[in-house]
Amino acid sequence: MAKWGMVIDLNKCTGCGACVNACRIENNIPNVGEEEAQAGRALDWMQIITEYEGEFPDVRVTHIPRPCFQCDNPPCTKVCPVHATYLNEDGLVGQVYYRCIGCRFCMAACPYSAKKFNYYAPEIPESYQVIRNPDVTRRMKGVVEKCSFCHHRLSLAKDLARFENRDLREEDYQPACVESCPADAMTFGDLENPDHKVATLIHSSRAYRLEEELGTDPKVYYLKKEDK
Repeated sequence: MAKWGMVIDLNKCTGCGACVNACRIENNIPNVGEEEAQAGRALDWMQIITEYEGEFPDVRVTHIPRPCFQCDNPPCTKVCPVHATYLNEDGLVGQVYYRCIGCRFCMAACPYSAKKFNYYAPEIPESYQVIRNPDVTRRMKGVVEKCSFCHHRLSLAKDLARFENRDLREEDYQPACVESCPADAMTFGDLENPDHKVATLIHSSRAYRLEEELGTDPKVYYLKKEDK
């Protein structure tokens, strides 16, 4: 079984938000409006955290894209009373929307704030219907939703590889956020496959994981920003 993961180079990330927008379009994430967003109810599955060090004019800015970390030891799966969130056969943290009862225990357990609660039934304007992705379900009111590393793309890639009677290649499966990054700051692949670039990058002297001491074993790595 592959161990799909991501490496994000903070030297390259400009905080442009292309990954956030690509994720929204790919996964049919509705806009909640300014008022709800200010109340902390935005549904973005990918977020960019901006850190500032120093004082003006000597300010060092670091942009940190933050998807779901698809932990190998996810605390969210341990607290769900209805098994709506689970570690699937591809090693990714899945979310079964029709099973979710909206108790939000998983949100409380996630140390990365990666899960979002849908407070209202999604409303997508008519002008946006043409760009809706038919491969991704629309979530209903009262469920928790999250980044899936665009798992629907993995399913399609595996079907194609099986049809062509070959193994899955590194370039066959890339999440929308990785594919859209103009700075090439995000690298995706099988962390345990030596032929995949990510398997090399995670051993870099700059590589680290957020809150690694919690024992969640996240599959998203960062490359530290270097001093200039």
